[in-house]
Amino acid sequence: MKTTLAATLALLATLSAARAESWTTYRIAESGTSIDIPTSLFTEMAGKPDGYGQRFRTSDGRADFTIQAVSNRQGLSPAQFLAEKNPPSGIIYKRITPRFFVVSSIKRDKIWYNRCNLSRGYVHCVLINYPAAEKRRWDRIVTRISHSLSAD
Repeated sequence: MKTTLAATLALLATLSAARAESWTTYRIAESGTSIDIPTSLFTEMAGKPDGYGQRFRTSDGRADFTIQAVSNRQGLSPAQFLAEKNPPSGIIYKRITPRFFVVSSIKRDKIWYNRCNLSRGYVHCVLINYPAAEKRRWDRIVTRISHSLSAD
């Protein structure tokens, strides 16, 4: 019995590790934007956003992910760009630096997370929506995605 349980646990650990390593880098050639995407979670294409990029969603539709690059011809700062987007009231988390902004909150039982980096004439953004009840499960994933957002 102990051997069977140990073998099952080892198999589950291996499957979990394999799933955690199912990431790829998505690039937007027009803007030089790149980001790591957990392909084991976001398995379906879900259309195009404004500007350049791609939307993805989980197979059950509970979470979605958008990578997007839009022009910043006006040379707006992160604070100015965010203000022009008229963010919703009730933002729970907001951080603005000279190079990026991050905003996050909860709407209809989902956490929405938006990070945008500004560089070389573009705003490079990632938007993620996922079930608030699964926050702990998503924290590591959202952190990796957010930290991987970059531009050449």
